[in-house]
Amino acid sequence: MFSTAEKQYLAAEIENLLLGLKHPEMPETKPNFHLHVDGKESWSWADIKPNWTFNDANSPGQNLWNEEARRLMTEPPIS
Repeated sequence: MFSTAEKQYLAAEIENLLLGLKHPEMPETKPNFHLHVDGKESWSWADIKPNWTFNDANSPGQNLWNEEARRLMTEPPIS
């Protein structure tokens, strides 16, 4: 549902939000979370995990449809 860049942005914001709470039961760095977002259709969904959980050998796959959809939504229309 989201592009890779959008997922990375959301993951960073969620991590900052969680760490900013300074809750005594939270780790001081690298909180682990898994956010599942359902879209409006049954086939539309996204899983958001912390950016630090990925490395070169374990990088998230890209859904080319999501990448192209984001590009089309951000490019100015041709006049």
